[in-house]
Parts: sequence; C-alpha cells; structure tokens
Amino acid sequence: MMSNLFSIFDPSTNLFNLPLNWLSTFLGFMFIPYMYWMIPNRHIIFWNIILTKLHNEFKTLMGPNSFKGSTFIFISLFSFILFNNFLGLFPYIFTSTSHLTLSLSISISLWLSFMLYGWINNYQHMFIHMIPQGTPSILMPFMVLIETISNIIRPGTLAVRLTANMIAGHLLLTLLSSTAINIPTFLLMFLIIIQILLLILESAVAIIQSYVIAILSTLYSSEVN
Repeated sequence: MMSNLFSIFDPSTNLFNLPLNWLSTFLGFMFIPYMYWMIPNRHIIFWNIILTKLHNEFKTLMGPNSFKGSTFIFISLFSFILFNNFLGLFPYIFTSTSHLTLSLSISISLWLSFMLYGWINNYQHMFIHMIPQGTPSILMPFMVLIETISNIIRPGTLAVRLTANMIAGHLLLTLLSSTAINIPTFLLMFLIIIQILLLILESAVAIIQSYVIAILSTLYSSEVN
C-alpha cells in the first residue's frame, strides 16, 4: 500500500501488492467512447472546440508543405500529456509525467523521427538550416557546431522541462501539507488558502506544459520540411 504522498513519485510502489502505477497512464482510453455519442454533452463540445483551435494553430505553424493529418499527432500528444498532468493532481495517484522514463521516451521518439525524415528526404534543407543566412564565413564552423549541439539536446530539454515542472509543484504541495500537523490552529486556514492557490497554479502549469511540449514539437517538425 502507499504509505505517504511521496509514493506517487515512486514507480515501484504497488497497490494491493499489484504494481499498477504505470497503468494509470492509460486511463484516458476510458474517455474514447465519448466520440461515438449521438448527442454529445457540453464537455465534448467544449473539448472539440479546443482541438479545432489547436488543429488550426498547428497547421499554420507547420506550413503549407506539411502532410495532411500530421497535426493530429501533436493534438494527441497534447491530450495525452494534459490528461496525465491533471491526473497527478489527485492524491495518491501516480504522476507518470514526472518521470524521465515517459517524457524522454516521447521526446526522443519524436526527435528521432523528425531527424531521420529530414536527413533522408530533405538533407539539403537540413544543411542550409545549420548556417543562418548572412553568417560571416569565419563564423560558419562555429554556427554548425552550435546548431548541431542545439539539435542534439532538444529531446533532453523537452523531457526535463516537463518533468521538472511536474515534480516541483507536486513536491511543494506535499511538503506544505505535511506541515499542517505541527502548526497552530489559527494558521491552518491560512495554509489551506495557500494550498488552494497552489493547486490552481498547478492546474495552469499542467495546461501550459502540455501546450508548450506540443508547440515545440510542432516547430521542430516544421524545420525538416
């Protein structure tokens, strides 16, 4: 059994002697039948509006040379990360996006697919992208080195950004809640207000981080076309 709130960060923690933590990542599939409803509710209508806005924005960022339907990859990525970010806000539920195992798997697979497609199909464009227009000849080797390093560290920055933001907020909420036992009663209401404000902030961070990951992935894919 989970003994404390810090167990939500431990993948090896089991529930009823069953290692079911990573299965919480797939709870989003329970919402798939919503799309087959003959009369959708307000939640589905609101979610469809959000996805339509994202589709239009991703399509604009990817440019006219993008493949049809490629925006749905990033919409699915946004939905998956958003769901798991929000899932981690509930007590004693495993936060999968706070682990580099998940975030690195997503970012490296996307980055590798972009790089392989770009260097195989548009290698001239990839070489040109390494040297910005107007760069002096003496600086060209350094620009190639800088662009190469920036391309290599992209999956790491994507993964660490998501993981660090998820861990930081959850740990702050956990540490503040653990002090409630030892503080005077008149300060308890003040602590509850702070916790509510932090929970609102964490909800905003969950949305922003999923949006940032999806937008950056879209921008990286647009550079290989």
